[in-house]
Amino acid sequence: MSTEHGLSATVDLLVHPRWLVPVEPDRTVLAGHSVAVRDGRILDILPQADARARYEAAEVFELPDHVLIPGLVNLHCHAAMSLMRGLSDDLPLARWLNEAIWPAEKRHVSPAFVRDGTLLAIREMLRGGITTYNDMYFFPDDDAEIAAQTGIRAVIGLIVLDSPSAWANDPDDYLRKGLAVRDKWRGHPRIGFSIAPHAPYTVSDPGLERAACLAAELDLPLHIHVHETAGEVTDSLAAHGVRPIARLERVGLLGPNVTAAHAIYADERELALFAHRGCHIAHCPSSNMKLASGIAPVPAMLRHGINVGLGSDGAAANNRLDLFQEMRQAALLAKVASLDATALPAHTALRMATLGGARALGLDGLIGSLETGKCADMCAVALGDPITNPCFDPVSHLIYVCDRQQVSHVWIEGEIRVREGKTLLRFGDNELLALASLWQTKLV
Repeated sequence: MSTEHGLSATVDLLVHPRWLVPVEPDRTVLAGHSVAVRDGRILDILPQADARARYEAAEVFELPDHVLIPGLVNLHCHAAMSLMRGLSDDLPLARWLNEAIWPAEKRHVSPAFVRDGTLLAIREMLRGGITTYNDMYFFPDDDAEIAAQTGIRAVIGLIVLDSPSAWANDPDDYLRKGLAVRDKWRGHPRIGFSIAPHAPYTVSDPGLERAACLAAELDLPLHIHVHETAGEVTDSLAAHGVRPIARLERVGLLGPNVTAAHAIYADERELALFAHRGCHIAHCPSSNMKLASGIAPVPAMLRHGINVGLGSDGAAANNRLDLFQEMRQAALLAKVASLDATALPAHTALRMATLGGARALGLDGLIGSLETGKCADMCAVALGDPITNPCFDPVSHLIYVCDRQQVSHVWIEGEIRVREGKTLLRFGDNELLALASLWQTKLV
């Protein structure tokens, strides 16, 4: 973008990293390139010498030992469950839910629980380079309020259950209250909503049908747990005569707006159906391993052409909201499960954690890659430490060497949210520690 008479153009932000990985085009690494940002959008990506000559910026970041990537997208999360991190460990999913999590939620979930737990989660996610999260929990208005205050980008699930909770009584009540929350926040630049029936085993056919109809009518994403355990499949066959994915197809729920969390026990025929319907999958490898749920057939998903993103699940199940961990686990699990070292390369893992998640949420026109015109949601990772050197391939290091501690800077729409490893929130760490201590006492 040249200016007349040799004058420099003015931008809000210039970032000069050693490497830039735009994600799109795929498998591209740019050395010595810069990003110019104006009004929250990427205005230009160009060689650093040209950027320095062409632009003057209100703020300049010199990052000579860093790789700049798109902000990470956490495609499956229960943010408020950060308050239950480590509450009950080393149990299979059914016992974990029935004996620990659901009883604790029945006693303690409230607007204050959701606000405080979500705040803790967002602090953790921002520190690890996550700029967008796709949530599913109770009291979505309080979830949205905290997300808006912190500046993170969020898609808030309007949860649907057959059973009553502190938030609502039945599927109609969940949807009525949820849609009122959506109406309240409509038009917010960073807060969106999805319809989120919890799972086939917690929502009856009428509730699933109503959720599917509303998501289609309002052009909203739909977010649901599917085929997370072998027991879920067996129970569905006994109760309904079909596997859960067949039930979802029967009620008209599957489509290009659907993100299925886990999908561990989707077989080849079901994966072909997902591909045909344009569904997306949120792969949560650490949670699946910790709960001994199984290993999702990610190479088969990719072979079918299904868009796969990465999710952390909730901190009660993982126990980290850390997509650097999920990228590494996803790549390694795919290799060992298939006995094929090429099954999920480093570039593919990064793409899943960025553009894959954005595409599932219908946000790939705005985020997920570093391209001109897109929002400047970006993450810088420092590779100047001896433990990250020598560096022959920065993308390999992102997946197989780095963890979230190497994240140095995070921007959302060009606004700095993490600077030199320090999360910039109006809530200090001492205040967050006090909140955590308060809830620990209550939950115990």
